Amino acid sequence: MKTLTLITLIVLTIILWFKAINDITKTKFENDRLNRIWFLIVFFIPIIGAIIYFQLKRKFILKKPRKKSRF
Repeated sequence: MKTLTLITLIVLTIILWFKAINDITKTKFENDRLNRIWFLIVFFIPIIGAIIYFQLKRKFILKKPRKKSRF
């Protein structure tokens, strides 16, 4: 039972890490340095870095203007 739990935790951690790395490469940040900084944080501190990235991501990305309604 402990082995199954450990394997599940490892797999979930790897999935979270890959999702964060993939998201960082696709996201448009306010400047290029932020992109590199987040990549390094998530790469060298996988679990905590990915969690912090997803929590703070909205503060650092370029915001698209809202479309005006046609009414």
